[in-house]
Parts: sequence; C-alpha cells; structure tokens
Amino acid sequence: MKVLYVYAHPEPKSFNDALKDTALAALQEKGHEVKLSDLYAMKFHPVLKASDFPERKNVEVFNPFFEAIKAVKTGAFSPDIKEEMEKVKWADLLVFQFPIYFTAMPAIMKGWIDRILAPGFGFNPVTNSAYDTGLFKGKSAMLAFTTGAPKEMYSEGGAHGDIHKHFESITHCVFEYMGMKVLPSFIVYEASAMKRERGTEELEQYRKRIFEL
Repeated sequence: MKVLYVYAHPEPKSFNDALKDTALAALQEKGHEVKLSDLYAMKFHPVLKASDFPERKNVEVFNPFFEAIKAVKTGAFSPDIKEEMEKVKWADLLVFQFPIYFTAMPAIMKGWIDRILAPGFGFNPVTNSAYDTGLFKGKSAMLAFTTGAPKEMYSEGGAHGDIHKHFESITHCVFEYMGMKVLPSFIVYEASAMKRERGTEELEQYRKRIFEL
C-alpha cells in the first residue's frame, strides 16, 4: 500500500512527533511505501493566493475556484501545489495527524486541504462527480489527533460536543465527498496531562492500529 502521511506539529520533541515516528516505522515494517509531508518542517504556505496560478484565466479578478479548474487542465499550479498533488495521486491512503486547536485541525493543515484538494483535482463540479462517484474513489483517509481536553468533554452531551461531529466537515464534506473511504480516527485524549507510562501505552496502541491497516 502507498501511504501519504500529512503531519502538522511545530515541535520535533513533542508527543505528536513521537506518534508520527511510530506510525512511519510501523508502516515501513509492514512493507508499505510511505511519503511524508511534514508541513511545519516544509514551511508549507497555507494561504490560497493568486500566485498559486502562474497562468491566470482572469488577471483582473481573482476567482480561485475557476483558476483551479483551468490549472488542473493545463498543469499550471505553483510548484509546491504540484508536488503535493503528485503525492496525493500516488497514494492509496492519506493519514492526517495533528493536535486539536479550538476543536479543529491547525490552520496549516486546513490550508493544505484548501490548496491541494482543489476543484477539478479533488472533485469535478462540471460532471458533479462526488461521494460514490468521487474522483478519489478507491483511496482512503484517516485522521489521527491529540486533544488537550478529556474524552468526556468531547463526547455527546459533553461541554465541547462530540468530536466526531466536529470533524464531519472534513471527513464527510471533504474526504467522502471526493470519493474516499474514511477509516475510524485514532484519538489520544488529554495528551498534555499524560504521564510517561500512558504515553508509552498510547504509542503502542497507535503502532497496533497502523499494523492493522
């Protein structure tokens, strides 16, 4: 299996980094091919901008939706977008790993989704190819993330609400919309308050989860 691992955490000594290293080692041990997009290390620019499209359809008014449709046909994206698109095309499975910021993924990762899974590439608005007929049908996607709050707060009836419902805007309206199968998320709750022993246990649970993919 070919796996694209999209990772967003700014600290190389963090627990998230240990999770990422655990996953990469497990994937390679199982014989999978892996490519890593470490967004902070790459200094990935998360903001969709006019310079993403070197050959503009309309140079007077910037409409990123229509510019993306044209660029998919001509290949005229900026180099950083084209590089990530090639990784997506190559991959069978996309894993997105990150810490929760205000009940959502970090802006740098959402920016990756905005810029890379572009109209015409991730979905075709002309033919209305979506969900069961999505352009990424046959690929899978998975979220892996840590929270600061305990599980009770991110459960139905909890103070923050069900974390799975928070992410339906990504899992359903992006991944499934594009035809991908969404695998169950791997979640480490209350990561900032963990003792070393529990951290070791969570890393082992993640290793086993990756082994089962």
